[in-house]
Amino acid sequence: MTQQKRHIEIMDTTLRDGEQTSGVSFSSSEKLTIAQLLLTEVKVDRIEIASARVSEGEFKAVKKITEWASKNGFIDKIEVLTFVDGTTSVDWMIQAGATVMNLLTKGSINHLTHQLKKTPEQHFEEVGNVIALAQKNNIQCNVYLEDWSNGMRNSPQYVFQYLDFLATQPIKRILLPDTLGVLIPSETKEYITSIVQRYPALHFDFHAHNDYDLSIANVLEAVKAGIKGIHLTVNGMGERAGNAPLASAIAVLNDYVKDVKTSVVEKSLYSVSKLVETFSGFRISVNKPVVGENVFTQTAGIHADGDKKNNLYFNDLMPERFGRQRKYALGKTSGKANIENNLQQLGIQLADADLKKVTQRIIELGDRKEVVTQSDLPYIISDVLDSNAIDEKVQIENYVLTHSKNLRPSVTLKININGEIFEEHSQGDGQYDAFMNALKAIYKKKKLSLPILTDYAVRIPPGGKSDALCETIITWDFNGREFKTRGLDSDQTVAAIKATQKMLNLM
Repeated sequence: MTQQKRHIEIMDTTLRDGEQTSGVSFSSSEKLTIAQLLLTEVKVDRIEIASARVSEGEFKAVKKITEWASKNGFIDKIEVLTFVDGTTSVDWMIQAGATVMNLLTKGSINHLTHQLKKTPEQHFEEVGNVIALAQKNNIQCNVYLEDWSNGMRNSPQYVFQYLDFLATQPIKRILLPDTLGVLIPSETKEYITSIVQRYPALHFDFHAHNDYDLSIANVLEAVKAGIKGIHLTVNGMGERAGNAPLASAIAVLNDYVKDVKTSVVEKSLYSVSKLVETFSGFRISVNKPVVGENVFTQTAGIHADGDKKNNLYFNDLMPERFGRQRKYALGKTSGKANIENNLQQLGIQLADADLKKVTQRIIELGDRKEVVTQSDLPYIISDVLDSNAIDEKVQIENYVLTHSKNLRPSVTLKININGEIFEEHSQGDGQYDAFMNALKAIYKKKKLSLPILTDYAVRIPPGGKSDALCETIITWDFNGREFKTRGLDSDQTVAAIKATQKMLNLM
């Protein structure tokens, strides 16, 4: 008989706790767009979108989201952080059209004594009054125990006294935050196990922070210990080191806890990550699990070779799960297998001899440019095969290019023509013009003429960046015969010089 899987509620708090990332502030339109994507595409169970009473802008954003949610059947999935402040937060909720409040209360005797300066009994009474007021106004109430993790460490008797009180209240969920990100996995398992066993009828959520880089490990242990919901943020946004990241948590739960399930659509995790990255300006690292740009890129040639033979370097985190593709980076550690994989994706086949030459050129480029992209590859192939067809009797040995403010660009050139060395210094309207003037002076000494440059074009691979390779294509006319030469480099002028050297040899 197949075991029934336990559903873990996913509450995303990107728009509330995630927005507390230093320097991040979403506009009301951005908040609405993210909220819609999280609920309709990613399909999280709930979202926490704001703190009550913060600002007029926050109020308008909440109002916008609740109006959309009411029309589309999501209003019970919209949550707002509120405070023990008499009628103020409840009144704010009513005006904003929100129907679920997450009441922030004290989960440790340390916070209660030093911040509120109240006794447990006084705090419980005030909390009870707010809960009763919320119920009277048809507002569902969940309760946060702020600093709960330190409460369990240092004042567990207070935590259980408080939970005993909350067990008598008309609330739906109790939210257990590791507010300062101090828990280690063994503590998370111990504390949550003891609470779940003592209050089996209550719904508990776990809210992890990442100060020690243990948030995902703590989420894993919390779920194994019987927690019914977890709080996450897109890209791990949040105060200090942030919260537990949504994408990583979902991947871990799907792969390592076989008796639970979530409603989250894995294929939507990357798109929401990029949207939030754009809206927030909070850049995620390229090696961030699941959503980082490099996490499905193999760089070492031996890995690419193993993948070709029996997927030897694959794990369960297949990129297709997240709407992504595996890539094989091209650089100095690339081997033939890496390049062959890229060529196959481009629909290109090369003879073994040519493949070896292309591999060697990529390794050379990798020493100067960390990664060569797949888009660069056709340009490199063209350059290598073009160069192989030319017998190099003319070699540009060395050059120095200068470009200074209010001074004409100049070049010092050293060139080898059939074993004879020439040096020349010249100026021009640009660096390449200066180079050509020096070259003309040398050829004049040899009583040789040069072709006329009739066209000069530069192109870069699609999506090229500032460090991308560029190809310079020069059209020449020599005694009425037109021909083209190409040069490839990350520097446009150097690419033009390479194209010119090919021209000199073709003559």
